[in-house]
Amino acid sequence: MNGQLAERWRMALTGAAGAAFLWALVEAVERDMLGDRLALILLTLVATGFAALLAMAGPIGLGRAVPRALGLGVVVAALVWLAGLRHAEVDGLFASPLPPLAGLAVASLPVPFLIAGARNGWRDYPALFLEAWSIVVRYAAAWAFVGLLWLVIFLSDQVLLIVGVTVIGDLLDHWIVPAVITGAALGLGMAVVYELADLLSPYLVLRLFRILLPIVLAVMLVFLAALPFRGLEGLFNGLSPALLLLTMVAAGVSLVSVTVDQSDADATQSPVLRRAAQGMALILPVLGGLAAYAIWLRVDQHGWTPERLFVALVAVLGLVYGAVYALAVLRGEGWMARIRQGNIGMALLVIVVAGLWLTPILNAERISANNQLTRFEAGKTAVADLDIRAMEGWGLPGERALALLTERAQEPGQEALAARLAGVDDPATAGLDADARAEAARVLSAAMPVQPTSATGTRDMLLSAAETYMLADWQVVCDRRLEDGAPACLMVVADLLPTQPGEEAVLILEREPSYVEVLGLFMADDGMLLSRSVMLPDGSYLATEDAAALLRDWAKAPPPLTPALLNQLGTGETGLMIRP
Repeated sequence: MNGQLAERWRMALTGAAGAAFLWALVEAVERDMLGDRLALILLTLVATGFAALLAMAGPIGLGRAVPRALGLGVVVAALVWLAGLRHAEVDGLFASPLPPLAGLAVASLPVPFLIAGARNGWRDYPALFLEAWSIVVRYAAAWAFVGLLWLVIFLSDQVLLIVGVTVIGDLLDHWIVPAVITGAALGLGMAVVYELADLLSPYLVLRLFRILLPIVLAVMLVFLAALPFRGLEGLFNGLSPALLLLTMVAAGVSLVSVTVDQSDADATQSPVLRRAAQGMALILPVLGGLAAYAIWLRVDQHGWTPERLFVALVAVLGLVYGAVYALAVLRGEGWMARIRQGNIGMALLVIVVAGLWLTPILNAERISANNQLTRFEAGKTAVADLDIRAMEGWGLPGERALALLTERAQEPGQEALAARLAGVDDPATAGLDADARAEAARVLSAAMPVQPTSATGTRDMLLSAAETYMLADWQVVCDRRLEDGAPACLMVVADLLPTQPGEEAVLILEREPSYVEVLGLFMADDGMLLSRSVMLPDGSYLATEDAAALLRDWAKAPPPLTPALLNQLGTGETGLMIRP
């Protein structure tokens, strides 16, 4: 067995072992053999360790990659354990995508540094640049190979089923088999892709990315030029514009990095692209500053939340990135080398910030809960503006904040706070809203004809359960008049759902001569009004002209109630029928 083939076997076995470990942990959790927190730590350790091992094994060898991957896995698992302590249950850690995103950053960004450190030193920018992009290409190609393999397995199974051979399907019924196959294929794919590094170099993708730089720069310049004329109001309406600006900053940073490449010899030689890179570097601080200012205004108005804190940190990183790039260009000759060195420092800073996000030092939930309490006590946040639902998702800090608010609500004069905690959005107008809905239902009941005419009780019950906006909408239709002066609406009551208690109704609304809406109404078990589509026995919907004709005919006399044109095999809810 030659060295190349042996390396493929080692990588395939490594991937298979990692998948088997993950399968074993999942099985242990499902059988209650592991606690949730211990399972989370072990899953993080195994997933991070084996993912890093497969990424590093090609460039530095399996033996040198093992201790580095294990060390990285231990660090990430420890950080995830610390983050999990913020929540009473482990599931709370995944209520927001921010902790997993921080964990992913800590697990992936150090890998190029570990590879470079095993070669010429962790500050070797050419190695860092090449390996960072090569890892992406290797994993993308390896996962494509995994997908292709599973396509072959699926097609093979289908072919063998034609002749009654079920061996593939029988094996795949055991979940460890698909797991091991996937892991082995991923490891084998990583090995083969690394062998063909010259053919699957990331440089093709990077060269294509360079072409986008002038286009993105032009868009940013147009935005900045138009901003003084359009005003800043739209920029500061929420987080979305700030996030969009930060996304553009990230795109600008990436495109400039691709343009300056790993060295001056590899950097673009095009004067247009070089000037575009310099222009992009100079405007990045402006975009980062606008995003940071927009977020600050939002925080000043509404206080901190974990999401706002995350976006604020990203804005600070974007602003620092922009400052580093702009200063590198303003200092003149050698600006590309300074950008490369700045990229090293910024990558390390991102890793540190992502790690701190998972530690008590940067506990976003605690910071947000304390800030919201402080703002409320200082009178900056009104009772109606307290986001109780958001606090419920802030883990133990959110629970403590809600406990303090609950204690405060027991004090005299805090009836509004007590009502807010009880789930009433606006306690001052809750009673008025209920009275207004009841009055709207009464007015609509008087305007809406019903068939049979004796079914007014069912009509009134259904209308009393409708939302205010529904009542207002139906009132507009009932106020319309047909050619004979009758209302353009009609409710027909009957026992249309025998398995449901009480009667149901079909509501016909002629909104205009060319549009007639037909709704099925019935009460749910919890007292809510449910609306469903109404159709013909063949499954088609009623034509507008037919619905209009039924409105006029049924307003004169109620239609008969007859069985549907369906039979079923079996009895009750377990029967089978052919749907038309």
